[in-house]
Amino acid sequence: MNANVRMPLDARAVSDIDDAELEVVVCRTLPDIMQAMAVRSLVYMGEQACPYDEEYDGNDFAGTTHLVLRRNGEPIGTLRVRWFAEFAKVERVAVRREYRGGRATLLLILAAKRLAEKKNYRQILGYGQVRLIPFWEQYFNARIRPGREGFAFSDHDYVEMVVEGAPPPDALTLESDPMVLLRPEGAWDEAGVLDRSAARPATNLGAHAR
Repeated sequence: MNANVRMPLDARAVSDIDDAELEVVVCRTLPDIMQAMAVRSLVYMGEQACPYDEEYDGNDFAGTTHLVLRRNGEPIGTLRVRWFAEFAKVERVAVRREYRGGRATLLLILAAKRLAEKKNYRQILGYGQVRLIPFWEQYFNARIRPGREGFAFSDHDYVEMVVEGAPPPDALTLESDPMVLLRPEGAWDEAGVLDRSAARPATNLGAHAR
């Protein structure tokens, strides 16, 4: 949750963003990933002078899902979620300077929370900048982990914060329909290419694991 967020969220951005213009999507293609990385470079390397090796830390393609926030197709925000056995970790939250001040950041993080809940996660961990603690407490009922010391890296002070998840009734489990689990990340409610494949008449059944 190491976001470069501007408060308060009820203020309007200079560009007067309308929520209807905003779309959060799961990155599934190389162009999607490039958009996410471009936003991060602008925010962290450009604004915060974060060294390249610290920003691109080796965790972008290891058990990770990236989200990108677009306004009329233009990438304006991003974050990544890393998946662990008992919790999801939200990090690398970034929104371009000219699009802050409205609800862009809130919508982006809400999308990550709902994605984690759909995957049946009940705890979401983040490292929140100390100055942003009120944001996480107000909008996500986040709590600072008791008995844990604050820490610093990349010239910012952080604390560990936990957001409690509330998985929906149709959250993914071991008992979920196999065809649902085969669908693309974040699109489990939509028929995918393998649904269409399963509907075709069988021609050559193989023994390949999916």
